[in-house]
Amino acid sequence: MRKALIVMGLVAFAFACGPKTVTDTATKETRSSAPADPAMFASTITEVELRKELMTYASDEFEGRATGTPGQKKAVEYLKNQYVAMGIPSPLAPEDYFQEVPLNINKTPKVNLTIDDRSYNYFDDFIVMTSGESEVVESSHIVYAGYGIDTDNYSDYTLDVTGKIVLIKSGEPKNEDGTFIVNGTNEASKWSNGRQEMAAKRDAAKERGAKAVIMVAPELFPRYSAYFKSQAESGGGGRISLKGDKNVMHVLLASEAMGTAIMNDMANNNKAASIAKSFEMDYTSQAEDVESENVVAYIKGSESPDEYIIISAHLDHVGIQDGKVYNGADDDGSGTVAIIEIAEAFKAALEKGQGPKRSVVFLHVTGEERGLLGSRHYTDNDPIFPLENTVANLNIDMIGRIDPKREGNRNYVYLIGSDKLSTDLHNISEEVNKKYTNVELDYTYNDENDPNRFYYRSDHYNFAKNNVPIIFYFNGTHDDYHKHTDTPDKINYDLLENRTRLIFHTAWELANRESRIVVDKAELGN
Repeated sequence: MRKALIVMGLVAFAFACGPKTVTDTATKETRSSAPADPAMFASTITEVELRKELMTYASDEFEGRATGTPGQKKAVEYLKNQYVAMGIPSPLAPEDYFQEVPLNINKTPKVNLTIDDRSYNYFDDFIVMTSGESEVVESSHIVYAGYGIDTDNYSDYTLDVTGKIVLIKSGEPKNEDGTFIVNGTNEASKWSNGRQEMAAKRDAAKERGAKAVIMVAPELFPRYSAYFKSQAESGGGGRISLKGDKNVMHVLLASEAMGTAIMNDMANNNKAASIAKSFEMDYTSQAEDVESENVVAYIKGSESPDEYIIISAHLDHVGIQDGKVYNGADDDGSGTVAIIEIAEAFKAALEKGQGPKRSVVFLHVTGEERGLLGSRHYTDNDPIFPLENTVANLNIDMIGRIDPKREGNRNYVYLIGSDKLSTDLHNISEEVNKKYTNVELDYTYNDENDPNRFYYRSDHYNFAKNNVPIIFYFNGTHDDYHKHTDTPDKINYDLLENRTRLIFHTAWELANRESRIVVDKAELGN
């Protein structure tokens, strides 16, 4: 009896001295006055649940989740139903979790091109790498601008190109010792790195006021031209772009023969020159509307509800090719189910009266595989929450596998971008990891001169370019990357669990710390 009385007394004491709850009279939400232990809520993130969700999301039923296809529609319905079941609302309207992303699928355009009365043939001589409304582009002069590079320490733009057509070549110049002039290293920069090269050179010409760009690329042109031609002949899908993109400046990728016909010594000449040749392009768009959507849910903050932590992952993959379903279990099924589990952990905290002080947004974006389209629509066209009030973006793209270079040392994750805009963010990430998860944070791909350019290749970049601090979580590529063999049975679920918990803890700290992190570094160039 004495023992029973002691136990009863301890229970009563614990009840009297334990955590109390307070109710916000404005929101009617209840919050515990005691500090929460986020590890308790992180423990709800389990490899069992991650496996169960991914086995469904990356199954053949979802048909590879290609943007605008029935498989993608199944994917967004699945995500919506997860949030409805968890009782996590949409910020848009009750039961409406879809942010419409208006897209066009661009079939092969009809293009008539003449330069100084000489006609050039589509596919054989050039292709147009951009899309837009039907228009006629004309200029009386073409300006040769070498490599088309424009930086603080090196620029090919020594002549005025306003209202002109700019002729450039692929690649970038080197010093006599073999290092690249732009960055002074042996590693190529964004100015000679495929997709990033075309975007960087297009943007440089546009900033200088050019009407259009002709880029002569002996290595790239045959590959792109053959691919576009095969798509056209097979009646394939074509390129997808955001509908209504404004101020499109066309980029023509041209053969070496066409470049030589315009300026015969350009291969060995880097000096800018004005070429007295007229240019006329009659561009007729062949575009069809495509319906797609981002999925968004959120938990409203209790103290600073107008400050937002956005956790993102792309919901799409590449669909069905040659009759095979590309399941995209790692890319990016792993990031998708990680967000679902993180959302569930925050919801568990909310139900215990420990909801986040700042609002936490769960954003699943479409069209990543087609050029970061869903995230670009969110940031550039329709930010549901103001970007100036967005504290950080934690972006998850492939966290379920092991890079072959890391075999035997598997407890890692690549972090990209954590220090690009905010010292606070980088330090918080490091401290949280040491306290809770002890994952090796590998910054191999964070190097500004990394030739892979991963910093520019996932959805976080659309936030970063708007000065929103970001972290990109990534396991690296592997033999199944963008193949039909990227299946859920190959995921390392113990690693997926721990990496997901790391992201949850980081988001928890950002959402609950007293002060908002500071953006103390300048925006990086494109």
